[in-house]
Amino acid sequence: MKPLYDDSNIFAKILRGELPCHKVYEDEKTLAFMDIMPVATGHVLVIPKCQAVELSDLPLEYATAVIATAQKVMTAQRQVLNTQAIMQMQLNHADAGQSVFHYHMHLVPAHFSTIAKHETLTVDADTLAKLAKQLAAAIA
Repeated sequence: MKPLYDDSNIFAKILRGELPCHKVYEDEKTLAFMDIMPVATGHVLVIPKCQAVELSDLPLEYATAVIATAQKVMTAQRQVLNTQAIMQMQLNHADAGQSVFHYHMHLVPAHFSTIAKHETLTVDADTLAKLAKQLAAAIA
């Protein structure tokens, strides 16, 4: 059974300003920020500003907004990180590996073989803050 939306999830807390993030981009429907447990350097998460556990819950207008934000972030990742390889990953349900039950898209500048280390290492805040500023500047 699919979980119900829980307002205490970490992404809901970030959206409410209760927890910090290293913001890369924000508009009225989305927020893009650095993953604190990245698979690779430059790993960014894109989330909608609505309650949705997974893709099947996401209103179409927010799905469209997430894709538009992802395109902006990918362009910035390619420029700042000098790479063409960007994996887009989105997991639906715990059985698929979803660990935060607020819809989110991963944008990972890496070769597919690097995803095995996801959620094993946390990167220091200064490194994430610096890269978030570079990516944000590339979008602006």
